[in-house]
Amino acid sequence: MNIEVKILRNEQGKPAGKLADAEIHFIDGELAGLKLVGFSIWERRDGNGISVTFPARQFFFHGDKRNFALLRGITNPNAQNRARDLVLRAYEQQAHNPVSAVS
Repeated sequence: MNIEVKILRNEQGKPAGKLADAEIHFIDGELAGLKLVGFSIWERRDGNGISVTFPARQFFFHGDKRNFALLRGITNPNAQNRARDLVLRAYEQQAHNPVSAVS
């Protein structure tokens, strides 16, 4: 399976701290032609680096708002780290080699 991570920079700066959104595009294999959306790249609140949030759905349980992660490891919860690293690498690459828009 071949994938590509697309970075969509947050040009408006709102909400504060949000740097970009990211999508995983499936180039070939069984999922070719599909994309997984909902990743976001944020500045850490303590100012130490950046973090990635994963696609999630909010729901209420006994009046409390909770999140249900849509991308999870099957047997190893640390499997998410590979996806997080892919998104962060794509963001860093684009920061060093920005893509210019063509009008």
